[in-house]
Amino acid sequence: MGFKLIVFDWDGTLMDSEAKIVACIQAAFADVGEQPPDREAARDVIGLGLTDTMARLWPGADDTQIGRIADRYRFHYHDANEAPSPLFPGARELVDWLLQRDYLLAVATGKSRRGFESVLGDTGLADRFHTTRCADETCSKPHPEMLLQIMDELGVAGTETLMVGDTEYDMQMAHNAGTSALAVCYGVHEQGRLLAQGPLDCVETLPALQSWFERLEAV
Repeated sequence: MGFKLIVFDWDGTLMDSEAKIVACIQAAFADVGEQPPDREAARDVIGLGLTDTMARLWPGADDTQIGRIADRYRFHYHDANEAPSPLFPGARELVDWLLQRDYLLAVATGKSRRGFESVLGDTGLADRFHTTRCADETCSKPHPEMLLQIMDELGVAGTETLMVGDTEYDMQMAHNAGTSALAVCYGVHEQGRLLAQGPLDCVETLPALQSWFERLEAV
């Protein structure tokens, strides 16, 4: 498997942001007078773009309602909720290890550009990625556009690209884009759901993810 490009999902793969995202979704629903989704329903849609997230959680809502609740989510995420969203332990080390071995690195995230930039700078990883794509710049996962744009920009073929993510949306996007996928089950979706999408493997911890790459290098 001669991979040249590793594309990471962000939330649930490199950043431990589930609790904050769920809390902001629930607060947004309360603000507009709707019953907030429970934790499992809210975490299930992490990884989708914001409009798709709210449309899935609020079936039957019209565009105006979706716009309003999306605005309330942005308010809570950027202004009201100050809960930290740390990198998973070992994430920084893995990214640096891959860079030292001359991999191209990218991020394909369901966050908006504003949301992504607001957390990326705090991690110290802003200069580690060769390019990034956000959900408000392309089609939302599992549409392949994010990956296709990244590969086109970096001049890398699908056979040379590996998508790493914690949701079935990441796995489906990789399949739709003609790339390989590697699942991590320490994030949002559980192992069986991820394996049903046919990834190369499913690892249980971030240190195990680095070990997977170390074995790949040894082949």
